Amino acid sequence: MRALWRTARVLLLGLSLASLSLCGASRFHIPPHEQVARVARFVAHQVDWASMATIATHKPVVGQPFSNVFSVSDGPRGSGSGVPYMYLTRMEISVQDLEVSAVASLSMSLAQTDYCRQQSFDPQSPLCAHIILSGSVQEVNGTEAEFAKKALFTRHPEMIDWPSDHNWFFAKFNITQVWVLDYFGGVKTVTPDEYFQATPYRKHH
Repeated sequence: MRALWRTARVLLLGLSLASLSLCGASRFHIPPHEQVARVARFVAHQVDWASMATIATHKPVVGQPFSNVFSVSDGPRGSGSGVPYMYLTRMEISVQDLEVSAVASLSMSLAQTDYCRQQSFDPQSPLCAHIILSGSVQEVNGTEAEFAKKALFTRHPEMIDWPSDHNWFFAKFNITQVWVLDYFGGVKTVTPDEYFQATPYRKHH
């Protein structure tokens, strides 16, 4: 009887792992590379962080590009808005740059997920899709701040317990241009209208 129970547990564990594997794979129904705007939306929704470049205001690099890592979310899993939201404090060095000039760029790559590694794609390979967003950072309030809070806290639950005396605020990245590298042939551009009209996932009927 004990042997039968052990066998049943092994089978159940195998089924659970297979189910998890399928769920993980289902996250990566990447849109066809020629559907550039959809690829951009897909990457923006899959990643949990981005490298943001600002114009430095601190010596000795004043006026130079300054890249830093920020947690981002465009919405809860499966409900992406396309807008990257961030949880920021004015104590942070890059945020101080933004207070002088709000212009910035965000870089996001599927190398930040398991996908490229599983496909044996180097992060620099065009097949390891990545996007660069040009634009500016803006604080949000009201209902948009509530959406940003849900978007970020569902995917970054540690944020809930960050020190309240840091005066955190929610911000969004206002996109003015989208650059996409997801295949051979060079970088492609997408307008904000094309980007927001695209859907990152297949529609099921």
